Amino acid sequence: PAASLLYPYGLDQRDHKNPKLDDGTSKKVSLSVPFTFYSKEYQTLYVNNNGVISFDTRVNQYTPDPFPLADGRPFVAPYWADVDNVLGGDVFYRETTDPTLLTSITKNINQYFPEIPFTATWAFVATWDHVAYYGSTTNKGNTFQAILTTDTKMSFIILNYWDIQWTTGAASDGDPETGLGGTPAHAGFNSGDETNFYNIPGSQTEAIINITKTSNVNVPGRWVFQVDDFKVTGVPTEVPKVADSNNCWL
Repeated sequence: PAASLLYPYGLDQRDHKNPKLDDGTSKKVSLSVPFTFYSKEYQTLYVNNNGVISFDTRVNQYTPDPFPLADGRPFVAPYWADVDNVLGGDVFYRETTDPTLLTSITKNINQYFPEIPFTATWAFVATWDHVAYYGSTTNKGNTFQAILTTDTKMSFIILNYWDIQWTTGAASDGDPETGLGGTPAHAGFNSGDETNFYNIPGSQTEAIINITKTSNVNVPGRWVFQVDDFKVTGVPTEVPKVADSNNCWL
């Protein structure tokens, strides 16, 4: 059922919450186990309000650039755009070894990657909950989530898109009334080596608003990747359509 797309999050899960600060970030998070991303091990990360989880360095930038980035910043961009949590919404995160959650993550990854023997022993869950866009004059909010998980050898990232109502903040030339236009959000991965990267189809186009309907694992709104030695699995070759009968904004 659609309601189970997001893994549990919030204060009742003992999540930390980012400060209410435009272009803000979490404090530096020291991980209890190293997370391998594109063959490099990282033990610190930041959860950045603008829809990015970055390794070793903060990301305050609000208008996304296409990958690969020239400056070598390694990061995961669930939905890189100009979030303003002062205007609305919250950014949550936690590191966890909760057995119930790990069982659920393991089951999902085994389902999507039946050839790969994987049992999650650790996870990091970051959730952007109904976050507003910079310059917004509406109550539109985006809810999405990124899960980093490992068995100490293999690493996976799960991206969940539950509700996406806007693509662009006003400082990225978006319309304050619609949250559309300008330079739309970017989703994907940047290894930092200028060679390895992945852009989710529709990134930086108006079609990114339909990311709740796309997937590489046949679960609308969910994208899953093995990232220790990056592999793109089952990715559709077709870019998502911009609008359907429910999206009459074109």
